[in-house]
Amino acid sequence: MKLIRTEDAVGSVLCHDITQIIPGVMKDAVFRKGHIVTEEDIPVLLSVGKEHLYVWENQEGMLHENDAAEVLRRVCQGDYMTPTEAKEGKIELRADCDGLLKVDRKKLNQINGMGQIVIASRHGNFPVKKNDKLVGMRVVPLVIEEEKMNKVEEFCGDKPIFQILPFHKMKAGIVTTGSEVYHGRITDKFTPVVIEKLEEYGVEVLGSKPCDDDSEMVTGAIQDWIRQGAEMVVCTGGMSVDPDDMTPLSIRNASNEVITYGAPVLPGAMFMLAYNGDIPIMGLPGCVMYSKRTIFDLMLPRLVAGERLKAEDFTVLGEGGLCLSCDICTFPNCGFGKA
Repeated sequence: MKLIRTEDAVGSVLCHDITQIIPGVMKDAVFRKGHIVTEEDIPVLLSVGKEHLYVWENQEGMLHENDAAEVLRRVCQGDYMTPTEAKEGKIELRADCDGLLKVDRKKLNQINGMGQIVIASRHGNFPVKKNDKLVGMRVVPLVIEEEKMNKVEEFCGDKPIFQILPFHKMKAGIVTTGSEVYHGRITDKFTPVVIEKLEEYGVEVLGSKPCDDDSEMVTGAIQDWIRQGAEMVVCTGGMSVDPDDMTPLSIRNASNEVITYGAPVLPGAMFMLAYNGDIPIMGLPGCVMYSKRTIFDLMLPRLVAGERLKAEDFTVLGEGGLCLSCDICTFPNCGFGKA
């Protein structure tokens, strides 16, 4: 950096914050480090006692913080995102649509580990809404080696660190199991909860088929929904290991791939996911009916975003998989489902 007269500083980049103090009114920076001085700024700078300024001296092989932030934007920004303008070396990305945020954690951790670089985001695998803030990025110094930023781009390649998977328009069929509901002995309070959660993500509910505790009946109901165009089937109840709980067997018989029966999440340990071709079939444990948030809330947005889940997607849920059942639920702005 170099020291120059304030009157000669137009077009120069400040190397430090300029603070203004008005007793009883304010004490804050009127200009931040990295600000490019304009003609209109000169009287303000003189009024706070700055007759000379330390400004950035252009050096070969070094990048200004705004230029470095633009490099970070390029490696971070996926489809359906809009960046803010670089300001004081910082750029943020916001969502252009509702969808599921995906984060390449390996790349994110590697770049943050290089030093002098900061990329801070919200958690991946969680839903975001249009205009939500997704990530902020900047370099710590005013200038940084161009070689380091070149390494960042080389390491990231063509695939961005952050992506949004837009939610699909899907149709779902519900299979409601249990002799007590099938014979009308009790009111079905499970299906309305499931419908509400599906509609939260724009899923069209085709209807509900009540079934007795009969494996062939439940399997047939699942297959009927698939024949009628369901792109997702949700089965409620009968998910325990009791001998008369037939839902897990029924789902196995209606599918050609079982991903999991059981997950390290509470509430929701007896959750089941299988596939008939590309169509997910879920078995929901009873906790979904009465708990505010369960494993269903963690998995549903990923399925609506078109992800095909694997067994590993469930085994990693143990850390963060305990819902604290807070008196005031703040999900997803809490630790549930976050490693």
